[in-house]
Amino acid sequence: MNPPLTYLIRKPKVSIKNPPLLLLLHGVGSNEKDLFSLTDDLPDPLLIVSLRGPITLGRDRFGWYEISFTGGTPKINADQQMKSQKILIDFLNYLQTKYQFDANRVWIGGFSQGAVMSYSVGLLHPDQFTGIIALSGRLLEETKHQFQIESSSNFPKVYIAHGTNDNVIAVSKARDSKEFLESVGIIPHYKEYSEGHTISAEMLKDLIVWLEKEME
Repeated sequence: MNPPLTYLIRKPKVSIKNPPLLLLLHGVGSNEKDLFSLTDDLPDPLLIVSLRGPITLGRDRFGWYEISFTGGTPKINADQQMKSQKILIDFLNYLQTKYQFDANRVWIGGFSQGAVMSYSVGLLHPDQFTGIIALSGRLLEETKHQFQIESSSNFPKVYIAHGTNDNVIAVSKARDSKEFLESVGIIPHYKEYSEGHTISAEMLKDLIVWLEKEME
């Protein structure tokens, strides 16, 4: 069985039979090497898989869906976004045939467009994910409309970090995402930073602390 997506993997740094799994999704125009560069710092017990988006945008540049700016406002290709959601679930199923990990402890997270995808996949498939990590991202209106409130015990935990000086995805989008989540009974870990559209050292440090606590 061939993998549905190209990926890089960091195996746990400690001996563990069923490690927790973390899927990392890059932003638009990047690739699987981007967030993989952070994996040395992430908690040792994790099996970490950094994925490449299925849509080729240029040389070594990939995405999860295309965005057009006709009319002055960004409009996503919703069909591509939905297809990428399905591919990510297919990839998770593929991993279960290839690697040993704890299917009850699976996190999905990403930066920018990767955070958008993490929100969508995690919230629309809550039985398959323990947590969602959204770094400099936003929750799509399409995902809000598709979201079904079932039981609060089934909701993934959510971690949100965003820069107040982000000129790519405004911090207001992160605040809107937080408000929506709270309205359906999900209380995210939320923090703003005096940063632009980036993952700062402070953001990464705080994420590591949160992950380590969640894995206890």
